[in-house]
Amino acid sequence: MNLQKNMDLLEKLTILSDAAKYDVACTSSGVDRKGTGRGMGNSIAPGVCHSFSADGRCISLLKILLTNECIFNCAYCLNNCASQVKRAAFTPDEICTLTMEFYRRNYIEGLFLSSGIMISPSYTMDLIYQTLWKLRQVHHFNGYIHVKSIPGADPVLLEKTGFLADRMSINLELPTADSLRQLAPCKSRSTILRPMRQIQNRITDNKQELMVYRETPRFVPAGQSTQMIIGATPENDFQIMSVAENLYQKFQLKRVFYSAFVNVNGNSNLPALPGGPPLLREHRLYQADWLLRYYHFHVSELLSEDRPDFNIFLDPKCDWALRHLEFFPVEINQASYQTLLRVPGIGYKSAERIVKARKRNRLTFEDLKKIGVVLKRALYFITCSGKMMYNTKLEENYICENLMRDKTQIPRDIREGGYQQLSFFDKEMRSDFQLTDTQILPPGQRVSSI
Repeated sequence: MNLQKNMDLLEKLTILSDAAKYDVACTSSGVDRKGTGRGMGNSIAPGVCHSFSADGRCISLLKILLTNECIFNCAYCLNNCASQVKRAAFTPDEICTLTMEFYRRNYIEGLFLSSGIMISPSYTMDLIYQTLWKLRQVHHFNGYIHVKSIPGADPVLLEKTGFLADRMSINLELPTADSLRQLAPCKSRSTILRPMRQIQNRITDNKQELMVYRETPRFVPAGQSTQMIIGATPENDFQIMSVAENLYQKFQLKRVFYSAFVNVNGNSNLPALPGGPPLLREHRLYQADWLLRYYHFHVSELLSEDRPDFNIFLDPKCDWALRHLEFFPVEINQASYQTLLRVPGIGYKSAERIVKARKRNRLTFEDLKKIGVVLKRALYFITCSGKMMYNTKLEENYICENLMRDKTQIPRDIREGGYQQLSFFDKEMRSDFQLTDTQILPPGQRVSSI
């Protein structure tokens, strides 16, 4: 191993929080755990992630690697075994200290823990299990924990860890098996899908057990997720979204995350990306993913082999509507909930409000604005009591031209130069946080504000 010796905790934190920034699968949702009065923290659905960056990255978890040491040589990974990076590793006790002390200072609401693979998959997974066991059983931490399972680790360790974590995930890494063989020959699709299936089956079994035995421990109550790197390999959007749809249907995943490829290694097998990471493409994939999960769309409706990539300039829902003007305009006071979901500018919550509100009164455009409908998009596709909001043409080029004037079609962060991930080591944070004996708070005590 190439671990640096004699490093203090802050040095390790600097290295291993920075090393975790390329792992985006760290939102928390879908689990309630009330404080018992004997422990520290709680977890409240829909999650502890109170703040997100524009592309969905969670910024309220302590997001670290157990270690950036790794025995694998994945071409796209900054921490691969051939990379000349400074190496560090936490002990389970050090992660417990960091988690508890950050929590007491209100910096975080939970922990996201991933890792490189040190010595072997099972060895690393055992260290992760030890960490979670100490947090839950020794420190009585009841906050949210999302942990990455290690491909190829002992299934017994995977199951034991699953009874301590809220969410588990295992990265698919790349969309196809061919790409995985090319860029990550140490991994295989089977070593990734096997634990994914194990987690899915155990979640299902645990739900049945809970129906009979209410006191049964909960296994991964917030479900599992995965991540795909976008732009490192030549797959088109249709292939990527087809893989995601298949994962949702066959593995009941909660989320598929899409990570715009960043060429950190300069490997000759990787694309040069002269325009930088494909952030706008990543954004469109997230929007389409939302349509699959909440708006009852299918990939075959959004893309095809003849039209395999999303329109960069319009969000997928607007793009679909423009190509299917035969379904519009939709009468707000009569359309079904499923039909309303397909109208640009109407979200699933707005659609629910419309269905409820029109039982009492016929809705007007002013009512829709109060409900939360984005009229600058919806006005081309709807009528209220048979009338459109303005005298507009139901014609593709005309509507497209007007929609493209909407600056929100492209996220502000991308327009202004790209995303910046929140760091614990901004100047303000550096001066505010130093782990010293005099600053560590008593058990059970938490500061009232940051």
